[in-house]
Amino acid sequence: MHTDFIPAASAIVGSEALLTGLAALPYFKDWRGRYSGEAIAVVFPANTQQVSDIVKLCAAQQIAIVPQGGNTSLCGASVPLPEGRQIVLNLSLMNQIRAMDAINYTLTVEAGCKLASLYDAAEQANRLFPLGLTAIAPHCEIGGNLSTNAGGIGVLRYGSARDLVLGLEVVLPDGRIWNGLRSLRKDNTGYDLKQLFIGAEGTLGIITAAVLKLFPRPQATATACVAIASPEVAVRLLSNIRATCGQALSGFEIISRNCLDLVFKHIEDTQEPFKRKYDWYLLIKVDDVLQHSPEAMLRNGLLNFGGEVLTFDIANDVQKAEKWWKLRKNISEAQKREGISIKHDVAVPVSRAAEFITQASAALRGRFAGVRIVAFGHMGDGNIHYNASMPEVSENLVFIEQQEHQVNRIVYEVVARLGGTISAEHGLGQLKREAIKDYKAPLELELMRTIKQALDPQGLMNPGKVI
Repeated sequence: MHTDFIPAASAIVGSEALLTGLAALPYFKDWRGRYSGEAIAVVFPANTQQVSDIVKLCAAQQIAIVPQGGNTSLCGASVPLPEGRQIVLNLSLMNQIRAMDAINYTLTVEAGCKLASLYDAAEQANRLFPLGLTAIAPHCEIGGNLSTNAGGIGVLRYGSARDLVLGLEVVLPDGRIWNGLRSLRKDNTGYDLKQLFIGAEGTLGIITAAVLKLFPRPQATATACVAIASPEVAVRLLSNIRATCGQALSGFEIISRNCLDLVFKHIEDTQEPFKRKYDWYLLIKVDDVLQHSPEAMLRNGLLNFGGEVLTFDIANDVQKAEKWWKLRKNISEAQKREGISIKHDVAVPVSRAAEFITQASAALRGRFAGVRIVAFGHMGDGNIHYNASMPEVSENLVFIEQQEHQVNRIVYEVVARLGGTISAEHGLGQLKREAIKDYKAPLELELMRTIKQALDPQGLMNPGKVI
């Protein structure tokens, strides 16, 4: 089957840029180890024209395409399905920075650029690219970041990936190339087509390049580590800190006690931030483009809040702050070493984030005795990572196998009741493709299917994902 594809694709990209058999297997599974599939081949185009030619070849032979970058997707969007009637189109070789315009505060890059390389390129021009995925920045690629509308720790100030794009270059499902690489802040000439492809997880086309927004590079930073009694306190404190610090507030992360216990157990060179243990912690980051320390306004906001702040410390130096951020950045890795869990990436209105944690936790503990809840994340934008497991390994495997659907139902019903979403920044992929049908209005789903049918009538772009 598809015996004609391999030689035809090799003629386009070269035999060294096409993998089959055992060499291709690492590209058929996700980094979490949850999803795996099969494909005819993994193809590595070196430029946009090669992407176009491969897509045209696949369209002619009715072969589906799974676009892939760093393959760090958390919902199985970047791995093939088990059927095998598809190829993986990996864009990692397309890693050129096409243009830096420091005066316009823009950076034009190809989809295979590592996120960490964009941090470096911006820094060399004394600019900032603020997509805050520092834990996986050396591995993830900007095409995947845009295709999943990645979030991170900087959304409170700078927005998600969707907010950081001015223009795109996209190969459409029929192989045509749409050049929308405009670097304009204003362009009121009809539909904003680029937004169709951001967050679409490769189901409408393949992002090959982008014009990204840059920002002034902060010259001074202060980070506070704060102990509080409950998430309810965090919500009120956030409002107070925003009023005090304004746009300088760039990060507001919440961490539960269970998170720190796992980090201390599995991650080297980590330690308690204070002499005694507390149930809840916040990491609050304030940046300023001026060279004076923003510590004073952050300290003032904490002191004015009164006795609900149990204790706090503020770091001006990078080393001390990084020790605190290391705790936050390694929560997922620590939990991964402990074993698999039932993960949720949800968002509710910021004002209701504490209600979500309280209500979901009460519901799960009332249903499953001894359940361990690991709650952390982006309190500043209402995005909570909320993971459930059992502490004992064998019990946990049974729990996940038998109760995952019920756990998801309980959590998602709380989210829906509070006006939230079941996916804040990780996307739908394979993981939530069916669940979203229960939590998105039928008309919205109909409109999404209409767009999909219009752009990809053969259904060859990343089938089995999103919708």
